[in-house]
Amino acid sequence: MDLEFTPEEAEFRQRARDWLAAHVPPRPLPSLETAEGFTAHRAWERELAADRWSVVSWPEEYGGQGADIVKWLVFEEEYYAAGAPGRVSQNGINLLAPTLFDFGTEEQRARVLPAMATGEVIWAQAWSEPESGSDLASLRSTARRTDGGWLLSGQKTWSSRAAFADRAFGLFRSGPGEPHGTAADRPAKPHHGLTYLMFPLDADGVTVRPVGRLDGKPAFAELFLDDVFVPDEDVIGEPGQGWRIAMSTTGNERGLTLRSPGRFLAAADRLVRQWRARTDTADTALRDRVADAVIGARAYELFTWANASRFTAGGTIGAESSLNKVFWSEYDIALHETALDLLGPDGELLDGSPADGPDWTEGYVFSLAGPIYAGTNEIQRDIIAERLLGLPKGRR
Repeated sequence: MDLEFTPEEAEFRQRARDWLAAHVPPRPLPSLETAEGFTAHRAWERELAADRWSVVSWPEEYGGQGADIVKWLVFEEEYYAAGAPGRVSQNGINLLAPTLFDFGTEEQRARVLPAMATGEVIWAQAWSEPESGSDLASLRSTARRTDGGWLLSGQKTWSSRAAFADRAFGLFRSGPGEPHGTAADRPAKPHHGLTYLMFPLDADGVTVRPVGRLDGKPAFAELFLDDVFVPDEDVIGEPGQGWRIAMSTTGNERGLTLRSPGRFLAAADRLVRQWRARTDTADTALRDRVADAVIGARAYELFTWANASRFTAGGTIGAESSLNKVFWSEYDIALHETALDLLGPDGELLDGSPADGPDWTEGYVFSLAGPIYAGTNEIQRDIIAERLLGLPKGRR
């Protein structure tokens, strides 16, 4: 693993830093989990895309800069250090796009990716169902063959971004693996006979019901599908082979793309500044926790660079992505708990953080979901035990 940057990479970092310094809004945008904030963040995506900063690692033909993984990580580091807004296009850019690059057609990439890069089309993730969360293979929503396409029926829940998004992607049960299989043909193994589809959220037969939260922000929605027609051109990969494709998507989600090290490096740096400004630095208990946060961010950075080196050498990330997911999700909670303890009574207030820091209270509430989404940490530990450590299957 080589941590020395080339002159070209250093120049790229400076370009990114200069652009962000000139364009990042001086004040935080409204929460992207509100209608007002969603509109503001969509406009920010357009501004990024205008100078090809929204998807730096994509080929130029789709709106990117053709940057390699090293430059992508460099950009992410500069992005978070600059305090830039959250990415409302995250589901599409980080999850659907890698799937289309690996399994989609040229026509699909040309049709879907440019509008994704500019924020013109925002994508929701439609994986979970009422009785099918981390056990994705138990899903019940169906895709039934019809002339020229498929009819989707069923219910999806906890669909990220769906309250305000334009389109969604997810898995549906289509039969035992054949293109013309039906939902009645139950396969011997539940992960067989699944098809990966994209569909519009404003289509006939789609009902979007936002999920209420205590903070009043509808970050998620339930989707009810009643014979929603989807043309064949919106099937990703081969019908019936959706599980293999979905595992590629979840690998991206648990691995590098969902939580880049820049996010935690910037947060740890702000935590240190806040600790120096607000507390007695002789308080060894709190000092040690702040030090742990810095060490954790650095460890995560090094782990990510090791994976990047593996990718550069032609390797892939498999079950190791579960290690990654468990680490960053639990680290995120510990980081925010330290910040709130440092804030004291101010930590009980929304927007109670100092001007040079993030809203630690809202960040903490969001961090609590980390061990649940992208596959619960309990499931991830089973994967680690069975696939990495070679332990026998079954509950322990």
